[in-house]
Amino acid sequence: MQIADRARPSGARALLTGLALMLLVPLLSACGINAIPTYQEQARAAWAQVENQYQRRSDLIPNLVETVKGFAEQEREVLTAVVEARARATQTQINADQLTDPAAVQQFQAAQDELSGALSRLLVTVEAYPELRSNQNFLALQSQLEGTENRISVARRDYIEAVRVYNTELRTIPGRWIAAIFYSDAEPMQPFTATAGSETPPTVNFGN
Repeated sequence: MQIADRARPSGARALLTGLALMLLVPLLSACGINAIPTYQEQARAAWAQVENQYQRRSDLIPNLVETVKGFAEQEREVLTAVVEARARATQTQINADQLTDPAAVQQFQAAQDELSGALSRLLVTVEAYPELRSNQNFLALQSQLEGTENRISVARRDYIEAVRVYNTELRTIPGRWIAAIFYSDAEPMQPFTATAGSETPPTVNFGN
């Protein structure tokens, strides 16, 4: 009989605990307990788009180089610079877990900026070759490069905004409190730093 009596309070406590948890879950959700992982995943998804667009540009370069080579093989130095810059950009990759590392993000950005500069120099060189500028393959590349540069600009902007939202949540209340209790390993992510001309996509013009 005594055992049964002791079991009743224990069962009541379990029931009360369950009810308390049921009440706390919506309260915690209303306080934004899920905001940090949600914003983190949104920033990572935005980063994936940045990588996708840079990869798209990288995939266009071999065709661009071969087309230029067919009309202006003497421009070996410029062509080599593009090929080498593409190789370095391809080798310099970071994953989502490294987005909190300023050095890794800076290294990635530097490699992509180097490739952008090499491409710009190549496109200036193209101006001296009217036949190349009227080539049908070049016309197709022009459209694809313009679209890709615009998509890169949009993807970078979206990533920067997603990182801003996530970092703000980590630094402000109640997000800072929630991070300290539930997400102690959460760290601010690194946005792209501003570079000269980064507010607008590069102009790709083959002289049409």
